[in-house]
Amino acid sequence: MDLSAAEAARRIAAGALSAEELVRGCLERIRAREPQVQAWTFLDEEHALRQARAADELRRSGRPTGALHGVPVGLKDIIDTADMPTENGCALHRGRAPREDAAVVKMLRAAGAVILGKTVTTECAYFCPGKTRNPHNPQHTPGGSSSGSAAAVGAGMVPLALGSQTAGSTIRPGSFCGVYAFKPSHGLVPRSGMLQLSRTLDHVGLFAANLEDMALLAEQLAGWDEGDPDTRPRARVPFLQTLAEAPPIEPRFAFIKTPHWERADPDTQEAFGELAEALGERLEEVDLQPSAADGWDWHGTILAAEMASNFEREWTSGREQLSPQLRALLEKGREVTAIDYQRALRAVPRLVEGFDELFTGRYDAIVTPAALGTAPKGLHATGDPVFCSLWTLTGMPAISLPLMQGANGLPLGVQLVGRRGYDARLLRTARWLIEKLA
Repeated sequence: MDLSAAEAARRIAAGALSAEELVRGCLERIRAREPQVQAWTFLDEEHALRQARAADELRRSGRPTGALHGVPVGLKDIIDTADMPTENGCALHRGRAPREDAAVVKMLRAAGAVILGKTVTTECAYFCPGKTRNPHNPQHTPGGSSSGSAAAVGAGMVPLALGSQTAGSTIRPGSFCGVYAFKPSHGLVPRSGMLQLSRTLDHVGLFAANLEDMALLAEQLAGWDEGDPDTRPRARVPFLQTLAEAPPIEPRFAFIKTPHWERADPDTQEAFGELAEALGERLEEVDLQPSAADGWDWHGTILAAEMASNFEREWTSGREQLSPQLRALLEKGREVTAIDYQRALRAVPRLVEGFDELFTGRYDAIVTPAALGTAPKGLHATGDPVFCSLWTLTGMPAISLPLMQGANGLPLGVQLVGRRGYDARLLRTARWLIEKLA
């Protein structure tokens, strides 16, 4: 059933479509595509249909319903659900059955969403791949670590899905799978009840088939939760209203290649050259501020140190069952000195201040690749997050737009990065760019 989440929600609210019909349509698509794509790690069709029937009964009763009433959502299998297992893609966590929903799951249920099932994650949301394949070509990676969520939306199995990002785990698979992928500002969406890799770097990630659906989903998830100390009480962010508004002036873009531009595939360099031509004077190439040159090293230091701390139990009791990739990182993290870790933490606010200056009165968004190129062939690796790590470190909002493709026909995302805390405006700028290039 090829309906957007927003249109499906409108039809369900009007009584023109039932949640059960919508969920059955998704399940039919999953049956058709799952053998090839393998996006799901847990899916109980009857449980999904029971949720849908309950949603239909609630609507018929005349009681209030939420903005996502009856709309199915997939969840990366690092997000706790009280009614489904959450195994984190990890051999040591097989059979894990949480007693409580994660904060974002509570928010989704309050909005009326149907939790369709759990999507594949790489091992502990790091680099060891799961079984998922790219929906555009099963010989290629879907990216990671939110591989199942990106692939499920890319294959049309579900209109919305959640993932996470600690380096490039939302933006990169979004680019590879040809879907909209959004990493909100750090602290905007609570992470309580999710596998913690790094408090400093972890973000919830959102996947959707279009910007209206993305705004609808983001509006339900932005908020405070006492379990996440990086969130704070705030008024509801009007994502949908802001998305619908015309920008007061035409946006201007800073094209930041970063020091890693030479590693980008020729396809990527050519495509971004064409993008620069299309935008003309609206886009200006800008050098990365010198203070950010060490950002990738700082990101790596924080990630290794905090993961080593958070996975102390797994390291102590079962390291032989972890992948070589994860073991190597945890070993590295155990060797990080306190002074190096604190130096990296202290650098983040200064970086954010530097980018704030770039945005103030000059640019509306940064343009940069979402990945080195299209999805690499093979399933042994998930791609390189080098074009994402800096924006994760600084906690700035980022979105991958499926606007281009490589010579091999696979999707190639355009990443827009906004000022920290200006998430809705970033989506509005993204809409302007899409319409400009149409």
